[in-house]
Amino acid sequence: MAERTAAAGPDSEGNADGPGGAADNPVPGGPVLAAGIRDFTFHEGRTPALRDVAVSVSPGSFTAILGASGSGKSTLGRLLSGWLPPGGHGMLAGFLELSGTRLDFDGGAGDPRVDPAQWGRYVGFVPQDAAVVLSTVRATVAEELAFGLENAGVERGAMESAVERTAGLLGLRDQLDRDPSRLSGGQLRRLAIGCAIIAGPPVLIMDEPFASLDAAGTTRLAALVRDLLERGTAVVVLSQAVDPPLLEADTWVVLADGTVAASGAPAEMAPETGLLPPAIRRLPVEGADTAPHDSKHPDRERPGAGRPAAGAQFRAQPGPPALQLRGVSFAYRQAPAHGMRWGKPRREPNLDAALVLRDVHLAVQPGEIVAVTGPNGAGKSTLLRHFNGLLRPASGAVLVNGTDIARDPVGKTAASVGLLFQQPRDQLFERTVLREVSFGLDRLVGQGMAGDRAAAALEATGLADAAGEHPAELPASAQRLLALATVLARRPSVLALDEPTVALDGDGLALLDAAVGSAAAEGAAVVLVTHDLGYARTTAHRILALDGGRLVPA
Repeated sequence: MAERTAAAGPDSEGNADGPGGAADNPVPGGPVLAAGIRDFTFHEGRTPALRDVAVSVSPGSFTAILGASGSGKSTLGRLLSGWLPPGGHGMLAGFLELSGTRLDFDGGAGDPRVDPAQWGRYVGFVPQDAAVVLSTVRATVAEELAFGLENAGVERGAMESAVERTAGLLGLRDQLDRDPSRLSGGQLRRLAIGCAIIAGPPVLIMDEPFASLDAAGTTRLAALVRDLLERGTAVVVLSQAVDPPLLEADTWVVLADGTVAASGAPAEMAPETGLLPPAIRRLPVEGADTAPHDSKHPDRERPGAGRPAAGAQFRAQPGPPALQLRGVSFAYRQAPAHGMRWGKPRREPNLDAALVLRDVHLAVQPGEIVAVTGPNGAGKSTLLRHFNGLLRPASGAVLVNGTDIARDPVGKTAASVGLLFQQPRDQLFERTVLREVSFGLDRLVGQGMAGDRAAAALEATGLADAAGEHPAELPASAQRLLALATVLARRPSVLALDEPTVALDGDGLALLDAAVGSAAAEGAAVVLVTHDLGYARTTAHRILALDGGRLVPA
């Protein structure tokens, strides 16, 4: 369970204790956060995860730290935010400086100790997996936002105002009464950002904040960043893609293999300079050509170019659809009302408005690839979870290979429908990569074939050399590919992929594209939910949008 503390700022009561436990007085004109890392090595690591890295951010500055999967950017972000205190998980040689206090480390027993709680008063942090920020003990979005302020003893009226204002900034005002566990991935990320900024810390660090956000969410977050900068907050974004808002950054710091490969203004790192590693994707500005490109060979055809693009005619083979939905409607059960929110009566829920899916019809043929788009919270993940019976429709039917799955246990349907969850943590649990992808295969295909299936899936996802590693120690990109490998190894007749491009750098995207294309060529029906319209347009035969609970052509 996460513990959040409130930073001294306009919305909370703070004290003068600094990150080292003493009163700090920032040097006028100096950095609010800085680091000089000669090297940082995890206790079990054979080589440094970071070396020769220097970062300095001043109040009101906007810094983007860019790097491909495994470059060390998330490790750097956790060090800067106090989430990875030196000594606990690894040894640091160098210094960290926050709000005028400098802490020097040489990797010895006499090194200073970072107090994460005090550090968190100055630095708000949003990790890649936004859910780990949440307390897990609060019943509503409003209570989650208020959690840190309550811990700091903030007066109730000020706390309510801060919650309402923060929710408004992030487009969550109509979600304040919802259970956080029912939020979509994009909504959950916005909630985590709100929890990080509500107390007004001088520094905000966000790891892949634009991942899984729809266009409206990206625009809103970009506006929030501009507002924070105007208020004097230093903003640091860690990313393996150049999202359009990062073009407004003051400085880009490029990491490769744990060290700084380049640093400077965005204008100094145009594509023709070659300063960005090819695996760092440059995402298109809205209205520009949205098709992704081959990260290793930009002059070659884009991923998916070998298959029909969206809108191209798909020639179905005789026989029933691999997946069919007939008039599916669904609503989550209404959570019991607590009677009051912020001293105000709760409104009675409109049961008709609570329908997430409304009379959904869909047929996907073997070998067909269908992309489903829609805003955060539209119900896309809910739709996918009907395919294998994790959720059951209130009305209508789901058929797999012509058979209604209503009476089938989930375990039986899962042999035919492979579901890639939006969060790899919901799918990974074994001690090694090989054990993860091999789990249950012997019962499905027999001991003799299980090894070959596992090896082929790891090869397809670029993880053959990582077979002995622990899944939790893989970079986020590799974790997502591993989750995909567990699905591919079963060779289901239906692949349901929930935001499969999130956390993937250019190389990972190429592996995903090849795996999806190969599965479709072998006869699998593929339904992928994505906000990456460029990927959808070059990969899918059809693109549908979930709008008002109904599937319509995009």
